[in-house]
Amino acid sequence: MTDLLDLAARPAVIPAHVAAHRLLPVVAGNAPVTRRDLNSAMTAAFGGSDAEGCWTQRDSFEMLEHAVALHLAAASWSMTSLIDVAHASALMERLPTQTVRSEEQIDFQQFSTPADIAAIVVLLAAIDAEDVVLEPSAGNGLLAAQMPAYAALQLNEIDPRRRARLADIFPSATITGHDGAALVSHHADLPQPSVIVMNPPFSRSVGRGVDDLAAVRHLQAALRRVRKGGRVVAIMPDWFAPSARMQKAFDTVLTGVTVRTSIRLEHCYRKHGTDIAVRLYVIDKAAGGAPPVTIQRASVADLVPALSVPPRLALADTPKLTFRAPVPGVSMFGAARVTRSAPPRPVHAPRRNDVLPVGYAALDTPAPLGDQAGVYLPYRPSRIAFTAAGEHPTALVESVAMGSIPMPVPTHVPSLPERTVTERLLSASQLETVVYAGHAWTRMLPGRFRPDKEGVGLALDTDDGRQYRQGFFLGDGTGAGKGRQVAACILDNWLSGRRRHIWVSKNEPLLDDARRDWTALGGLTGDVQPLSNWKIDQPITLDEGVLFVSYPTLRSARADSTRLQQILDWAGPDFDGVIAFDEAHEMGGVAGGEGALGKTEGSQQGICGVLLQNHLPLARVLYASATGASDVNNLAYAVRLGLWGPETAFADRTAFISQIRQGGIAAMELVARDLKALGLYIARALSFAGVEYDVLRHTLTPEQIAIYDQYAQGWAILCAAAHKISYREVAIMRRNARSYAQLRIRSLITRSR
Repeated sequence: MTDLLDLAARPAVIPAHVAAHRLLPVVAGNAPVTRRDLNSAMTAAFGGSDAEGCWTQRDSFEMLEHAVALHLAAASWSMTSLIDVAHASALMERLPTQTVRSEEQIDFQQFSTPADIAAIVVLLAAIDAEDVVLEPSAGNGLLAAQMPAYAALQLNEIDPRRRARLADIFPSATITGHDGAALVSHHADLPQPSVIVMNPPFSRSVGRGVDDLAAVRHLQAALRRVRKGGRVVAIMPDWFAPSARMQKAFDTVLTGVTVRTSIRLEHCYRKHGTDIAVRLYVIDKAAGGAPPVTIQRASVADLVPALSVPPRLALADTPKLTFRAPVPGVSMFGAARVTRSAPPRPVHAPRRNDVLPVGYAALDTPAPLGDQAGVYLPYRPSRIAFTAAGEHPTALVESVAMGSIPMPVPTHVPSLPERTVTERLLSASQLETVVYAGHAWTRMLPGRFRPDKEGVGLALDTDDGRQYRQGFFLGDGTGAGKGRQVAACILDNWLSGRRRHIWVSKNEPLLDDARRDWTALGGLTGDVQPLSNWKIDQPITLDEGVLFVSYPTLRSARADSTRLQQILDWAGPDFDGVIAFDEAHEMGGVAGGEGALGKTEGSQQGICGVLLQNHLPLARVLYASATGASDVNNLAYAVRLGLWGPETAFADRTAFISQIRQGGIAAMELVARDLKALGLYIARALSFAGVEYDVLRHTLTPEQIAIYDQYAQGWAILCAAAHKISYREVAIMRRNARSYAQLRIRSLITRSR
């Protein structure tokens, strides 16, 4: 035991540590540890009582855990048998119940692992002398303290005061202070652990506040970090189970690993001030079968007779990184003609993944055009020559009209993780989008504006108005990777310190696609959170991250609460992150107009999308759609492109729509070319060079013709009565009539085959 006089003589004395060492003889004894013992140790160390404001009751419980960890770490036994679990259980019986919680404890989910549960976790980990053991959320060390003395410890704890206690208890351990869900990158330079024991926060995350999936994200990071063949023993919330609600998340996290043991414990946290149930999982990083039957017990004492330690697997050798020269570039247009599968990428990045500026040279003279094929030109970045970026996996083309217009010389230099470029996670064409989007966002639209009190317009206001940031339009077709480019634009801003962004997309299922594209570039799944996680009348508690919103959700409202206002309250008036309108054509028709059945009103989701832009003037707006300009009226949502207003040929949006509509497709083509010349629009498509196809014709039988004629006659009757019902009802009937006719004909075709 450390001598208290020697401890007090040290220059950096922490009173709470002095109190823990003073309480240590009481913890090591056989008598119950009382609140009087805690108060006495704290008063002596701090020179005053809690009534005098020298310390709080919560501080005394933290000090108690420190003393318990010191006692466990100094014990002559380590967790190698069930007898040792009994020692820890007896110790827990002698400790007082923690009855006070602090706001900080709740915010960081600082509910330490009880000594008896920690003993079971260490026992199930089956640690041997060769293991490197990581605890991602080490707390006050109650779990690490029961590990064998020969274990090489890596302890991570984000709270600096708890980190100081760990240093006092484990002087030879490697101690870090990162977010436990991000250790895959933060611990890249440390030896890869072969065992991870963890008790993660259940419902709070760094930078996200309330987060129901916090524990899942920490477990996912641990499974990625541990060596192949290694073991993870995790204390998880009771809801993390293969239930109907969590089946998908459960299967996703545990893909490619084997759950060796599953335990559910009730009433095991009472001494630490809560009565929740928890689950213990023993997971080996190797593919295996279905999870075992869950062992359910009411207490640790009931669990001990049913407990068995599954044997460890052999560890896989840590792969050594090799470095090879990049493969010489090939012609994208020629590669499509060959129609061969792309070989595995031979370029291997160094172990580090530093954020570096993307190297490129701006070309004063545009790059030469390729050979025209039909109405298309092979695509190439016209003004940029990247230092290390590779070509797109599939050849890209653009129309002759667009290809003849070069982009302007850019000035923006994005900063991305070096592996994004060296491992070719983004092609040169995709990196070009990041460059030009950043270039557009450095400029402001001419004039000062304020949102109209009525409608979706912006009114000129030279006195109290604000400047609005220029936007960018990504018009790539299917297969060019619009989602990956949206994620890259957000990542560029994320790494520049802007940690709040909004990703608007067609529907909720596309959340998985957004997360796929974000994680492919190095982000975490939990960085992208759906707005549906919060009720419509609740404030959004996401401190940092990408808020995923579907267009139907954006327009939803209930009573006096709207999703739009909820987003605006979260973003704040000075929001300068990215607003990415994926599938932006979903906002088409915001201005209304003349439809096939008469005059139409503006779409609600389009109106909400424009209002979102109008109320966040500094936002970096990114439109992404392959069909965004199929009709000039559908461009009414693109208020950040500077198509109308000051210093343009059109006074307002109405004038722009009416005059461009008169010019037809040719006028729309001119708009697209002008936007590209300004560096505000880019549109590529996959090349179909080398693709072969046949036309299959089916001649309708007399019976099929009769069916179609019958439904057409019914439609004619509906049209004759259209003046008696709304155009919406007529449109629904028309759509249903066509669907019924097509279904009947298809069924007849199928039967005839």
